[in-house]
Amino acid sequence: MKYWIPNAVTALNLVLGMISLGFTMQGDFVPAGFFIVAAMIADGLDGRVARALGVSSEFGKELDSLCDLVSFGVAPALLAYQFALKEFGWIGFSVAIFFALCGALRLARFNVNTTTVKGYFMGLPIPAGGCLVGTFVALGYKPSGWTFPILIAIFAYLMVSSVHYPDFKGKGNEQIHAIPVILTAVMAGYILWHSLEAIVFVIFFSYAFFGVLNFAYGLFGRQRITAAKQ
Repeated sequence: MKYWIPNAVTALNLVLGMISLGFTMQGDFVPAGFFIVAAMIADGLDGRVARALGVSSEFGKELDSLCDLVSFGVAPALLAYQFALKEFGWIGFSVAIFFALCGALRLARFNVNTTTVKGYFMGLPIPAGGCLVGTFVALGYKPSGWTFPILIAIFAYLMVSSVHYPDFKGKGNEQIHAIPVILTAVMAGYILWHSLEAIVFVIFFSYAFFGVLNFAYGLFGRQRITAAKQ
C-alpha cells in the first residue's frame, strides 16, 4: 500500500493543474495562477515522501514528468494565452505553444541528464517556470505593447537554456556570487516597494533573475581569469 502513497501525491500535482485549467477556461485567472503554485507544492512533496518510505520507482519518475508537463507546461501556457496572448493573434498563440514545448523539452533533457548534471539545474526548472507565469498573471497586470508575449517567450527560453540554476539542496557545486545576490535583492525590493501583493511572484522572479545574473557573472569571471593567464 505504501508504494501508492507517493504516486498519489504526484497525481495530486496533476489534479491541481487540471483545476487551474478549469479556472482558466472560466476566466478566473487569479485562482488559476495560484493552483499552479499549489501543484508545485505537491510536486515538491512526492519525492520526499517516496524517499521517506523507501519506495522510489521508475514508474513514479515517469508519472512525475507527465504530471509536470500538464501543471507547469500546458496550464500556464493556456493561462497566459487566455489572459493576454490571444490579443496578439497567431503570434500570441505561437508563444503559448512555445512555452508548452519548451517545458516538454526541459523535462526530457532533465530525465536524460540525471546522471551527468549534478549539483545544479541546467535551465530554469519547469515548476519554477510555470509558477513564474502563473503568479505573474495572478497579479492582473497587463504590460503595454508587446511586453507580455516577449516576457512569456523569455520565461520559456530560460527553461531550455544552458543557464545553471542552484538547487539549494546543500550539495550544489554552482558557485553563488555576491554581486548577483545584491542586484537580485535590489530588484525584488523595487518590485515589492511598488506592489507588496507581488510577493509570491517576486519569489519565482528572483530565482529566474538571479540564475541569469549569477551564471553570466560566473562566465565573465572565468573569461577574465583565462585572459589574465594568457
